[in-house]
Amino acid sequence: MFAVVRTGGKQYRVHPGDKIVVEKLDGNAGDKVTLGDVLLAGDGGSLKSTDGLKVAAEIVAQAKGDKVTVFKKRRRHNYRRKQGHRQQHTILRIVAIGDVKEAKKAAPKAEAAPKASPKAAADKTPAARAKETASAEAAEHQALEAVGKPTESPAPADEAKANPPTRGDVERPAKAAKPKKPASTKNAAPAKAAAKKSPKKK
Repeated sequence: MFAVVRTGGKQYRVHPGDKIVVEKLDGNAGDKVTLGDVLLAGDGGSLKSTDGLKVAAEIVAQAKGDKVTVFKKRRRHNYRRKQGHRQQHTILRIVAIGDVKEAKKAAPKAEAAPKASPKAAADKTPAARAKETASAEAAEHQALEAVGKPTESPAPADEAKANPPTRGDVERPAKAAKPKKPASTKNAAPAKAAAKKSPKKK
């Protein structure tokens, strides 16, 4: 069953067992509260009469909302006002709508593991017990040996295949050194002639 209740100027659709956050109501945690302003009620697809219908709730806690900053400013008038605000709320848990109470879910009990009966342990012969202990020890030894053995490396044996050269590591063949050309004497003659023509400083 569901109902639409009005409290604090707001409307809430609730079911038995729901938790809602409403505007602050008087009371402490654990107090019972009755919401009488029921606007709509129904069960499934059919609506029911709301005459005299009330919603019973329990206060879970009194809390505050997130902080809101109120800032006022008038430009060119040196007017600034800053104020913070946190709205007070009450957290409610819906207990019942009219006569319909909250359905308590029973926690499923964990099934106990079947215990070995002492008669079954006593019926085993000493030879059977020795076989069980021997098989358990052999399995333990095999597990320890498997842990101690090193695993085979999946990398190939050839180092060139295992570590292929990257683009920067590729060795390029050295270029053959070009023979140096002899220094040209083409411009040497004019320089010597200019040196001869320039008067010597005394």
